[in-house]
Amino acid sequence: MEKQMYYVTGNTGAGFVNFILSNVEDLKKVYMLKHASQRFKSTILKQLITELEGKYSVEVLCSSLGEEYLDGMIVREKSIAIITDDVAPELKHIQTIDVSQAINIDGPTEKELTTNKKNYANQMEQAYEQFKTGLRIHDALEEIFIGEMDFEQADLVAEEIINNLLKNSTRKNKTAHIYRRLFGTNTPDGSVNIVPHLLDRVNNSYFIKGRAGTGKSTLMKKVLAACKEYGLDMELYHCSFDPESIDMVLVPELNFCIFDSTDPHAFYPEREGQKIVDMYEKTVKSGTDEKYASQIEKVKKNYKGYMKKGMQLLKEADTYLEKIENQYLYTTGDIERVTDKILHDYIYK
Repeated sequence: MEKQMYYVTGNTGAGFVNFILSNVEDLKKVYMLKHASQRFKSTILKQLITELEGKYSVEVLCSSLGEEYLDGMIVREKSIAIITDDVAPELKHIQTIDVSQAINIDGPTEKELTTNKKNYANQMEQAYEQFKTGLRIHDALEEIFIGEMDFEQADLVAEEIINNLLKNSTRKNKTAHIYRRLFGTNTPDGSVNIVPHLLDRVNNSYFIKGRAGTGKSTLMKKVLAACKEYGLDMELYHCSFDPESIDMVLVPELNFCIFDSTDPHAFYPEREGQKIVDMYEKTVKSGTDEKYASQIEKVKKNYKGYMKKGMQLLKEADTYLEKIENQYLYTTGDIERVTDKILHDYIYK
């Protein structure tokens, strides 16, 4: 059975973002897994996924905490989601699976625990400030290229892509559902993404190249709007640097996606059906890179410096999270016992 992966949370230039709601609001059963240990909840989720993935298509919600953690899992065939209490949305029908008494706490005193949590929160907040500053500086790059851009040509590029995409489609008499997600984010493990996994799900992909401010996100917003008019359900992947921007639109019914294929998630076509569209070549005055070379380099160096500081702060925050997590002791038997109970009481009943 198919296993999908994506992020619903991210560490961005706008701080912490959470897009869980659009992914679970149409499900009949949404369960909130409650426990103070992120690692314990993630281990339970992984065990549940291992049990279910051979029987159902499972959606795996990766976590902005790092690669060893998960935010939840969804089985749409059964209209069920189990998500951690940290990312749970405000839904009237959400139910709690409380496993807070399932394992023992050992080691740190309450004072030590409070101190580690406070230090973790402080480091994360400092990281967000670095990312926010980097984003403000990065905006200067957009201004350079916007001033040299042919907007009429950009409109023609969008029109051509949309016409090709929808030429054999008919309008559906329904409202499109948009699942808001991210395909990666900044984590203590570095800047990560699952773009190759998403590309494997579709036969046709547009790899959008270009510079900041050359209309990549605007192009995808136009594709999004056009598909929405046709009633097509879509997966919208927000930018993990600036979540107001779009990095990918994936349309399952059309077996298609279009995405921002630039640093730090630059990829190149590897098979038939994958195509590059370079917005810089198509819409920006020739010689713009050379004309503003020194200014561009200065801005890039400046904003990347803030991003690097932010990433380092995420790693420092992770050391406090490790101290918190290491106080929770559990065995394989504990995991199996809790997992079996969840399967029996909530999944298979």
